[in-house]
Amino acid sequence: MNKVFANADEAIKDVQDGATIMLGGFGLCGIPENCVAALKGKNVKNLTCIANNAGVDDFGLGLLLQTRQIKKMISSYVGENAEFERQLLCGELQVDLIPQGTLATRIQMAGMGIPAFFTPAGYGTEVAEGKESREFNGKMYLMERALHADFALVKAWKGDRFGNLVFRKTTRNFSTSMAKAGTITIAEVEHLVEPGELDPNYIHVPGIYVHRIFQGKDYEKRIERRTVRLSSDLKPF
Repeated sequence: MNKVFANADEAIKDVQDGATIMLGGFGLCGIPENCVAALKGKNVKNLTCIANNAGVDDFGLGLLLQTRQIKKMISSYVGENAEFERQLLCGELQVDLIPQGTLATRIQMAGMGIPAFFTPAGYGTEVAEGKESREFNGKMYLMERALHADFALVKAWKGDRFGNLVFRKTTRNFSTSMAKAGTITIAEVEHLVEPGELDPNYIHVPGIYVHRIFQGKDYEKRIERRTVRLSSDLKPF
């Protein structure tokens, strides 16, 4: 089976209106930039997007929010995106805000084939509305269901033609779990190599979970808030 695609446009060509999509990344780190741009260019609508955060106004998922391509966001943190806030407050966007650990575990459970699990996070809050609760050893827990997606879009540092992936440092974040939770997993990589070039001891996602792979380009790799000290603040030793 040939998993290699020429570019992002080819890899996401069958994403249709109304699809549920997982997108890797944490803050602006490890975002599948090429896939997001391709989704914007394809103008696919009414998407449900599962991601830890919603990017910023002009980068990441913020690009799809600008063009009103997202119907619903399932995420943990959205504080850096003014357009997200505006759409939420105006009732233009459906939002499920999920505690970050719960979000990560719901994705992990989907990859493991476990339909649901119990967690104490969110019990007694709005998060618990409409959910089953149960007591274990004198403590109350909520039942949370696994999160699946039609497509999982992740960005890795290196990948081979069989779909084996290697991430750099924190860029693996949600991506390693999301790669296992999508019906179709699409990986964009900075370096596409031949089978055998990756050390099997350092592969983070085995190729069996990856259905499509392509070499990305023109990565910005933005930093959300670049903070440095002014030279006037530096003191001599």
